[in-house]
Amino acid sequence: MNKILLLEDDANLNETVTEFLEEQGYDIVSVYDGYEAQEKLYESKYDLLLLDVNTPGINGFDLLKEARENDVVAPAIFITSLDSVEDLEKGFDSGCDDYIRKPFALKELFIRVETLLKRAFYHESKEMMDISKDIAYDIKNNELIIEGESVSLGHKESMLLKLFMKNEGEVIVHERIYEHLWDFDEEPSDTALRTYIKNLRKIIGKDRIVSIKKQGYKFTSEK
Repeated sequence: MNKILLLEDDANLNETVTEFLEEQGYDIVSVYDGYEAQEKLYESKYDLLLLDVNTPGINGFDLLKEARENDVVAPAIFITSLDSVEDLEKGFDSGCDDYIRKPFALKELFIRVETLLKRAFYHESKEMMDISKDIAYDIKNNELIIEGESVSLGHKESMLLKLFMKNEGEVIVHERIYEHLWDFDEEPSDTALRTYIKNLRKIIGKDRIVSIKKQGYKFTSEK
């Protein structure tokens, strides 16, 4: 499960964002001022930082700049009502990866979070990830390597496998899979999803992807 640190001093917005992202399957640590965020930042490892800019104590810009100087590499998104080019430049100079301006739609926030987490996954130092002793996944080339032989995956199967591997051991609900696999102008299909699952099971083994009744699926590699 991906862990996110949320710094937002508006109590209503903080609660709304926290509840929404938890519903999407994220582990959220939420704080309301910069000093508290500073403490939490070094108590645990986070996969993503969501930081308001104008916060009590330390502002988001200074907090992230200090974090980068202390080798915190988690991708960061600034949540802000600031809209000048100078503020934008200051934010990126402090080490952020993306901006979202208030007010924003929760769906937009989710898209930006997912995009950054995918990017972080693709940029892992490991280019090969083991699924079993005989099967590995080549992240860069979107290929499975089975007993030394490469097996190409379809686009949707590849996207689905990456989602599973990012969230190994976690139940991924159907709705999250639909949002991940299908674009806005595409109609999600349960029949198509079952076909993609069936295809992956044929290649990597049926025990790797377990159906969780009325919820979704869970992926486990062979350790």
